Amino acid sequence: MVNTKKALMKLWKDLFSVVEYQEDVKSNDADGFKEVTILENQQCKLSFSTLKEANQNDTGAAVTQVVKLFCDNLIDIKPGSKIIVQRGNQILEFSQSGIPGVFSNHQEIVLIPFQGWA
Repeated sequence: MVNTKKALMKLWKDLFSVVEYQEDVKSNDADGFKEVTILENQQCKLSFSTLKEANQNDTGAAVTQVVKLFCDNLIDIKPGSKIIVQRGNQILEFSQSGIPGVFSNHQEIVLIPFQGWA
């Protein structure tokens, strides 16, 4: 019998890490917070898709790019975390954009470009 999850993970060629912004009681920084890496080098796959608005105006139809992270369904990523993806030689930084879609063998998380800590 084929292990579906293992077969699916063979397609995941990217790696990701999760960073949280946590309070640092020992810090002398003005804001008293620091970046803490929660997970490192987890297998994943990034998917990019382009959506066009149905309504076209004078300047043309709006185009939106949707970035989706496919990863293990057992990983818990807190909202507001920074997600750093290594794709080949590229390092891309994102934030989570909503509630993950969790399935029996994986989860899908819509990402947005990281804009800094709130």
